[in-house]
Amino acid sequence: MADLKERLLPPKPASAINLRETSNRPSASGRQPFQGMDVLGLKKRGQGLRSWIRVDTYGNSQVIEVDKFTMMRRCDLPARDLRLLDPLFVYPSTILGREKAIVVNLEQIRCIITADEVLLLNSLDSYVLHYVMELQRRLTTTGAGEDWQPDGPDMSRRRGSRNFDNVFGSTSPDYLPFEFRALEVALEAACTFLDSQAAELEIEAYPLLDELTSKISTLNLERVRRLKSRLVALTRRVQKVRDEIEQLMDDDDDMAEMYLTEKKRRMESSFYGDQSLIGYRSTDGASVSAPVSPVSSPPDARKLEKSLSIARSRHESMRSSESATESIEELEMLLEAYFVVIDSTLNKLTSLKEYIDDTEDFINIQLDNVRNQLIQFELLLTTATFVVAIFGVVAGIFGMNFEISFFENPKAFPWVLIITGMTGVFIFCAFVWFFKSRRLMPL
Repeated sequence: MADLKERLLPPKPASAINLRETSNRPSASGRQPFQGMDVLGLKKRGQGLRSWIRVDTYGNSQVIEVDKFTMMRRCDLPARDLRLLDPLFVYPSTILGREKAIVVNLEQIRCIITADEVLLLNSLDSYVLHYVMELQRRLTTTGAGEDWQPDGPDMSRRRGSRNFDNVFGSTSPDYLPFEFRALEVALEAACTFLDSQAAELEIEAYPLLDELTSKISTLNLERVRRLKSRLVALTRRVQKVRDEIEQLMDDDDDMAEMYLTEKKRRMESSFYGDQSLIGYRSTDGASVSAPVSPVSSPPDARKLEKSLSIARSRHESMRSSESATESIEELEMLLEAYFVVIDSTLNKLTSLKEYIDDTEDFINIQLDNVRNQLIQFELLLTTATFVVAIFGVVAGIFGMNFEISFFENPKAFPWVLIITGMTGVFIFCAFVWFFKSRRLMPL
């Protein structure tokens, strides 16, 4: 058995054997260091590697293993944002715009979108695989790897002609940057998933409710109770996605923060501008590596450098404000399209909930009607019992142990029965007339 175990298990590295021998070897003081502690096991547990699917701007995908801290440095995200993507925790749907990334948590789609790549938690879920395939298809067919140019009248005319297609079409417009295309696929996957769940619930709900109206039973009531609990949970999820999209549409700063491609382009242009300024200073006679003293530098060069920096900052601020306005319009148009879709799904669920409420009201009316009929029957039965009790009173009177000449008459007993019966019928009819006059019974 030991030989079989050694053949099946992978060989241990020499470092592990040396560490184990060192930990088991007693020290000079007679103590055994590292007793009961596996150093390699602690290191492995501390790494926290996770498998991610990476999709770049050209549609190429690969599986990488990255730990949490490396991912935080790579995407410049805090730890609380990565917690939203943890499958062990259940968080509501969230879309967060950060400095260098967009954190998306929409149903099964949990990913990090940057200006150059999409990092998606590796999973065997069909919706995750469908998201990767759909994103690759759109990136390869529309050529998302090309440089995006937001300015120009041709692009504005192109954008205006595609407004209708953006709302109802299935492919991303060519002018959208990479992060918006990835976000659009995530929104489409989430909206499609929720709409399919709502459609399945509708297919199951309407026949069940119709059956319940025709036959009220404990089994049908239990099935409707489970259906209503599922409806409430699904409505809450759809409402959260709708509120998240609506909150993004109402906040211009959050939408401008999600414009990653433009921010990256501004950073690169600023970096190249600084490099050109340094080159200008080096060609002017000053050394780049050596520190420049403000006394030794000529005043004209300092004034020119200051004016260039001021002009560059003004130009960048004007371009950033214009691009932010454009990005808000484009992203708002994209979010508005899927807001209509998720709002339609919410209206479906609301209509289904109203139908369930109407069915419950109808069932309550039926139960109230049956209850009223039982009360009426009980009322008639009580009245009949009172009439029959009259015969008991008469029988009790005639059963007394005293002599009376009426008892000696042989025709007295039938007359007593006839008079008592007629009196009972009269009293019963009087009670029924009283109940109908008081509208306690239907006329």
